[in-house]
Amino acid sequence: MSEGPRPRIAVLTFPGSNDDGDAALALNRLGADATLVWHAETDLPQVAAVVLPGGFSYGDYLRCGAIARFAPVMEAVGRFAADGGLVLGICNGFQVLCEAGLLPGVLRPNASLSFVCRDVALRVENADTPFTTRAAQGETLRIPVKHGEGCYFADEELLASLEANGQIVLRYADNPNGSVAGIAGVANDAKTVFGLMPHPEHAVDPLLGSTDGALILGSLVDAARERLLTAA
Repeated sequence: MSEGPRPRIAVLTFPGSNDDGDAALALNRLGADATLVWHAETDLPQVAAVVLPGGFSYGDYLRCGAIARFAPVMEAVGRFAADGGLVLGICNGFQVLCEAGLLPGVLRPNASLSFVCRDVALRVENADTPFTTRAAQGETLRIPVKHGEGCYFADEELLASLEANGQIVLRYADNPNGSVAGIAGVANDAKTVFGLMPHPEHAVDPLLGSTDGALILGSLVDAARERLLTAA
């Protein structure tokens, strides 16, 4: 863990979120001060980054994330992102960011139409983002997935743009859900908003079998700390 001030990072909680506590615990262990923010809030507290955790926002009764995108807090997240703020979406959080237009592409039901829950191998496609600086280009990470609608889709034109701009940050080594081009995580063009389907917060403690998730969350903490120091 890098030395320096502990950046404050918001972790959003929607009705149905079930990994907000785990995300906050992981961030705290990695040197941040996580602050839970309820979905009905219209403003964010003074934070250096925002995390949208996994779960089942509003029960996912429509498309995953389609209702959550209208939560009052998402307007604040949109403003934060527009100002260059760091935003990370995990699993359902990834779906919410796509539905809100903060990330390109969409998430569909898994090609198998079955829920997938297991550890998967991921290849780091872009180590030059605020979310992957602790990882090495081409490094293989092992992080668990647990989702029913994690099949990322982009049409040919968008896919070519993502490839050219280095926005594909993670790929599956063995595609568990049918995602186009094996995409497991994508960033916006500025690389300040990132969504991934695996759950890095469940791969921070060695007791869980892998600490590779700390490379993702720890990179975010480092970047948030650097922004805090720059603004001071």
